[in-house]
Amino acid sequence: MSMNEKKIARLDDVARLAGVSTATVSRYINAPDVVAEATAERIRQAIERTGYIPNLLAGGLASRRSRLVALLVPDITHSIYNLTIEAMSEALSDDGYVVMLGLTGADDARAPALIEAALARRADGIILTGSVADPRLRARLERDDATVIETWNLPDRSIDAAVGFSHTEVGQAVARFVRQRGYRHPFLLTADSPRAKARRNGFIADWIAATGASPGDAVLASPTRFGMGRAAFAQLRANTPAPDVVICSSDWLAHGLIAEAEAAGLRVPDDLAVVGFGNLPFAAEMQPALTTVRIDGARIGREAVAILRRRATGVARKSEDAVRVDVGFEIVVGASA
Repeated sequence: MSMNEKKIARLDDVARLAGVSTATVSRYINAPDVVAEATAERIRQAIERTGYIPNLLAGGLASRRSRLVALLVPDITHSIYNLTIEAMSEALSDDGYVVMLGLTGADDARAPALIEAALARRADGIILTGSVADPRLRARLERDDATVIETWNLPDRSIDAAVGFSHTEVGQAVARFVRQRGYRHPFLLTADSPRAKARRNGFIADWIAATGASPGDAVLASPTRFGMGRAAFAQLRANTPAPDVVICSSDWLAHGLIAEAEAAGLRVPDDLAVVGFGNLPFAAEMQPALTTVRIDGARIGREAVAILRRRATGVARKSEDAVRVDVGFEIVVGASA
């Protein structure tokens, strides 16, 4: 063996040094809590001394559990999903899972490839933001044994489990709210994403049913940013009739719109009211404080992890009724509307 070569430590090297069987070492690696503390300490020291790196893929094949969870979200920059990501990642890591984070894009265009990658790696769970529309991909996921959790949405027919809320109902509730506040000429600034469009459609349907009039409407590229709200202000001023309230599909859009309106000399909400979505941390700190819609993202994460934990105890996916958890939503009334 040359000086640059180094022997790769094996499981039996660890077992021999720790004075235990290879089965005990394997048990410690896969479920350390079931091994006596004194024995576990010897194995820990043996692993450190030998530099042994467990082959988790081989262990996963033997146990049919990969300890891998795929978490798929549209984006993570200024994202409303960050609390959900943090809650799930921390809890899953504590449970010994490895979290594979995939970015699907606002239009979910990369979702099929990421889902296939997760299935190829025998992921124990696939957590989606939103729902899968492609019928072939849905059929693929329905056939697989992996736990599939659709979050931040409540589809009429879920693949497996769903934790979220109805975007359509959010739109309807916001429509009722602005009518009750006395506004008559709403304008919607909507991101070009399935979830934002569902809220838009809910608002429009409710508004037309109640008033017979169609609100003003513009669809913007997704994900939406602060600058896009500022840029949209010129379009609003050219609209007839002039809007008295603007419903934005994100707090970032609302923030930019308010900044531009105030720069133009308008008073918010006296001359123009604004409603956001997401209740991001800055919403309450704005002047005026933003009226927005709050979603308990951390709870979505906790509920999704609870489903995975139940499945890990041996509850088969196909043996229980469809799991559906509605976390609801809350209109947070600030000073902007």
